[in-house]
Amino acid sequence: MPGENLTREEARTRAELLSVQGYEVDLDLRSAVGDAGEGPRTFRSVTTLRFTCAEPGAASFADLLAPSVTAVTLNGRELDPAAVFDGTRIALDGLEAENTLVVDARCAYSRTGEGMHRFVDPEDGEVYLYTQYEPADARRVFANFEQPDLKAPYRFRVQAPEGWTVWSNGAGELTDGVWSFAETKPVSTYITCVVAGPYHYVTDSYRRTFEDGTELEIPLGAMCRKGLAPHFDADDVFLVTKQGLDFFHDHFDYPYPFGKYDQAFVPEYNLGAMENPGLVTFREEYIYRGKVTQASYERRANVILHEMAHMWFGDLVTMRWWDDLWLKESFADFMGTFSMVGATRFTDGWITFANNRKAWAYRADQLPSTHPVTADIGDLQDAKLNFDGITYAKGASVLKQLVAYVGRDAFLEGARRYFKRHAYGNTTLGDLLSALAETSGRDMTGWAKSWLQTAGVNSLTPQVELGEDGRVAQLTVVQEAAASHPELRPHRVAIGLYRREEGALVRYARAEADVSGPRTAVTALSGQEAPELVLVNDEDLTYCKIRFDENSLATLRAHLGEITDPLARALCWSALWSLTRDGLLPAREFVALVLRFAGRESDIGVLQMLHAWARTALVSYAAPAWREEGGRLLAEGALRELRAAEAGSQHQLTWARFFAATATTDADLQLLEGLLAGSEAVEGLEVDQELRWALLQPLVVHGRAAESEIAAELARDNTASGKRHQVRCLAARPSEAVKAQAWAQVVESDELSNALVEATIAGFEQPAQRELIAPYAGKYFEVIARVWRERSIQIGMDVVRGLFPSLQDSPDTLAAADAWLEAHTDVSQAARRLVLEARDDLARALRAQECDTKAA
Repeated sequence: MPGENLTREEARTRAELLSVQGYEVDLDLRSAVGDAGEGPRTFRSVTTLRFTCAEPGAASFADLLAPSVTAVTLNGRELDPAAVFDGTRIALDGLEAENTLVVDARCAYSRTGEGMHRFVDPEDGEVYLYTQYEPADARRVFANFEQPDLKAPYRFRVQAPEGWTVWSNGAGELTDGVWSFAETKPVSTYITCVVAGPYHYVTDSYRRTFEDGTELEIPLGAMCRKGLAPHFDADDVFLVTKQGLDFFHDHFDYPYPFGKYDQAFVPEYNLGAMENPGLVTFREEYIYRGKVTQASYERRANVILHEMAHMWFGDLVTMRWWDDLWLKESFADFMGTFSMVGATRFTDGWITFANNRKAWAYRADQLPSTHPVTADIGDLQDAKLNFDGITYAKGASVLKQLVAYVGRDAFLEGARRYFKRHAYGNTTLGDLLSALAETSGRDMTGWAKSWLQTAGVNSLTPQVELGEDGRVAQLTVVQEAAASHPELRPHRVAIGLYRREEGALVRYARAEADVSGPRTAVTALSGQEAPELVLVNDEDLTYCKIRFDENSLATLRAHLGEITDPLARALCWSALWSLTRDGLLPAREFVALVLRFAGRESDIGVLQMLHAWARTALVSYAAPAWREEGGRLLAEGALRELRAAEAGSQHQLTWARFFAATATTDADLQLLEGLLAGSEAVEGLEVDQELRWALLQPLVVHGRAAESEIAAELARDNTASGKRHQVRCLAARPSEAVKAQAWAQVVESDELSNALVEATIAGFEQPAQRELIAPYAGKYFEVIARVWRERSIQIGMDVVRGLFPSLQDSPDTLAAADAWLEAHTDVSQAARRLVLEARDDLARALRAQECDTKAA
């Protein structure tokens, strides 16, 4: 058999042949505690699967990834497990019109966040379980037909260790030692879920009375590990949840269909969250152990609402195959911000979207692996990698443009018709477009071709001609596209004209225009006074790279911090970063702009992005000869802003973290030591446990703190979070032996869990230790094909992405990547894509360094 990498054609063939009536899944998880004995720790999984076959006598297969199968029964016939199960699939021959398949298997607990993940809390030894399946890991827990268009209702029954609580998609009850759960609505395999363990659990309730007098009550629950309970602000989670449910009921006209609404914050989670209906799972890092900024709470609210939007976009109506993944992820990404701004206290969410989410999209859309929003997904490995900036953030940006194109009311009415027409079914692009065409009166074919079926990002540049009177005679928007993706799209944009008034840079004129083709004249702005700044895509209506004319760029160099509108300011920062990435603005100039104006940035999320961009500019895009000076300037600027920030403010905390990340000189490191020891203080700055780890790591990197100091910090914070920090710090020590050990732990062993692999890689890769880790550049290209072949796809992705020798930024590394790609055409396309993307990032960095060198 072809193995575990299911192809689109295989899925299509199976869907034409089979229809699933229902699943009964019995899991015995009592083996999660106690001695596992020899071999992998496993649990018993018994699946009863009822399905029909359109062609009696035909053959097909079920999916299962398990160490062993005890028994297989098809329509009462006992099959030989050794003959029909190859480790990934169960062969099914001689199917009848109606079939019952029973599979009794031993499935393995996971340490990589795929399937049934098992976590042991180092703080108290308690065991916690949860499942994570997307796109195709339900087959690690029970036998099934692992594709999104074979939806079915499920009944789960679970035996668990005494004292545990178990949750699943439906409401559950404990009877005679077995947890039984209500049958689900028809859903896809990848959104079924089980969470089990001694979780801390808080409850609430949501009530809604609709205009017709019907009432809806949704039981709410939220859970986390017991060790995180003191930090768990469940009230805020429930507040955002209720606000979101109100918003979606107001706008979707389709009541939440899945009964209860539990939200589990779980350890060692690979994703941000997952939209399992009735039991959403989140990474537990959204529970904050120390002081964080409002940007963190906004980010959590956005994720909560993103997953809630999936209850309609993805769970109620599901894409037929993964090439229409955008039908759920793009909509959820857009709706997360749309609902957050419309229903919660985070009314500036579109600023974060413009500055943060779209930066992810712009990067992904300029990689050689870029793809249309509606992608060509041939198999499951392709699907795994397409949870990317195109599918999420570009798709969401395109939907924002769509709302501007068809109007908000038509867009929402199209969504309402889509839900009612396809409830509990599967759809493709055409199903949604037909609903939107009905409600908007527009032909969606051309729009979809330009925005959904082509790749690449356009750039929009203003050209201003002044008349003899000094006013605007002609303003033209020039649209360009990369030669590799030449599509010039239709854009609905706002163009803002800005000038300085009493020390502020303010907008004095605005016009909306439909931009298409290479040049578009904006006649509505003719006759206006000469602008000091022209901002195309003001208000961020479209998806494009913003460029500036020379006069506007000069204005930003001198007065960027004077822009009063925070969204306009964020858009200018994003555009300047794009120029830096494209090698059109020297990295040292971007750093200088951050040092000059970031201290005036009011939006904390924008400030945090500026810090991240400045670090990338220094580490990757600046000329190597300038890095030491640039690092010193950044640290000096960070310390200056830290001391100037309001005592106890979120800006103060943000500058403190940035200072720790940039500290390199003896004086800087002494200050960090003093802040840790309590002999130094910054008024209002609370050095809590999370900040202590942030202060300790640069000391470790620069050899000012050793294993004993790391151990002492772990003793203060002997928790799961503390363990991750400890592992990262241990791998960050400046020692050849340390680097060799870290490399072996990640590459040559599978003993570490997914979270600790991630932490080890983060510690291993330190910009201040380029020479120390240089020998591993060659080793990387020697081992990655084997790692991809032998390890799970999640660990393979972590290793291939995380250990690519980007810090060895020379043409030699570029040549080594090219040589590997040329010599390994037989390696999975998914693995080759990861190397190709990292290679492209390196090539971009070298071009930017060349630009910066010329500016010296």
